[in-house]
Amino acid sequence: MLPQQLRDTFDAILEDELAALPPQAAAVVEESAVIVEDEPSPALLESLGMDPSADDLCGLHDGIPETEQSVDDTYMLPTQIMLFRGPIIRLAGYRLANGREENRGELIEQVRITLLHEIGHQFGLDEDDLADLGYD
Repeated sequence: MLPQQLRDTFDAILEDELAALPPQAAAVVEESAVIVEDEPSPALLESLGMDPSADDLCGLHDGIPETEQSVDDTYMLPTQIMLFRGPIIRLAGYRLANGREENRGELIEQVRITLLHEIGHQFGLDEDDLADLGYD
């Protein structure tokens, strides 16, 4: 479990990034459930073919991309966009020690990239498309 101060910092950055989304991306978020957790569960990592002791997962999109939706999907649960604080914080190299922040800019960038990456999946973009856009 992350310290509350790290959670608060992450959540404030995420709120800023959500508020700064362009209208089309903001519309996706408004129709989705955005779930933020400290870490992905080992069971989730294993279900994705990842090694819980070696792999980090920053985010996950769970839903039907707009490019694949049909009228038959009307009664489906809303899309879920999941962000995992711990892996994003570690990837950014963010640290908070003695009241001083290290790599806050990197943390902001990693939150933005992960959020846009998962929103991109809702628009039908695959991993290669997202890498080409710099959201990998």
